[in-house]
Amino acid sequence: MKKTLAMLLCGAMTMALLVGCGKTADDASATTSDADAAAATTERTTFVVGFDAEYPPYGYMDDNGEYTGFDLELAQAVCDMEGWELTKTPIDWDSKDMELNSGSIDCIWNGFTMNGREDAYTWSDPYCDNSQVIVVAKDSGINTLEDLAGKTVGVQAASAALDVLSDEEQQKALADTFGTLQQFSDYNSAFSELLAGSLDAIAIDIGVANYQIESRGDGYVILPETLNSEQYGVGFKLGNEELRDIVNADLKKLAEDGTVAELAEKYGISDLICLK
Repeated sequence: MKKTLAMLLCGAMTMALLVGCGKTADDASATTSDADAAAATTERTTFVVGFDAEYPPYGYMDDNGEYTGFDLELAQAVCDMEGWELTKTPIDWDSKDMELNSGSIDCIWNGFTMNGREDAYTWSDPYCDNSQVIVVAKDSGINTLEDLAGKTVGVQAASAALDVLSDEEQQKALADTFGTLQQFSDYNSAFSELLAGSLDAIAIDIGVANYQIESRGDGYVILPETLNSEQYGVGFKLGNEELRDIVNADLKKLAEDGTVAELAEKYGISDLICLK
């Protein structure tokens, strides 16, 4: 009897120990996860921004061989507030998702259109209005979108302009009238082809178009009809709300203290800023 009672007591203690250990392990795991998440923010020392290095005025290489632009200076201002070191990482625009999802970069911050991509990234608040427009040579004889019928039109690969021209609910019907829709890795290459006469027109963001025209002289015009209206935001890996919230809060402060307006004036995009 004593032996039986002892065995029962031992079994009960063992079960209690196992249950207790299981509960403690779960609690410890949850606590560790919460601690790791908090530590990730507390211990961050760098902020890696992925950008298109040929996308002025938002991101580009200046005459001194330094990467600069409105978006990069704004990212630097966020880093200054947080005590982070900014790492500027040029990326191929058509591989931006791979770079972000692999952890090579913390965000995509470079004239990045939110519209149509809302569910693919965790977004900051919009900070800049944008529209897709058509640029042609001033003496081309092209004055309306209808005049593009049968023409060769250039666009950047994986760009918002390409999305607009490929979307049946937007401007695919227009694109179907083109003779050719030719994709380029960057807009500098497209403008070189436009200058050479190999292209008839370029579909492009209005801020980039204005910068290119101003820097290249008086030989180009923007057609009065726009292809669409959209907004730029900072794109983070889907689910990374913690880092997004930090950047959002800092951008709001930078808008309030006049930094955003100052940088926008410097880069000639004051009329496009929607972050107030």
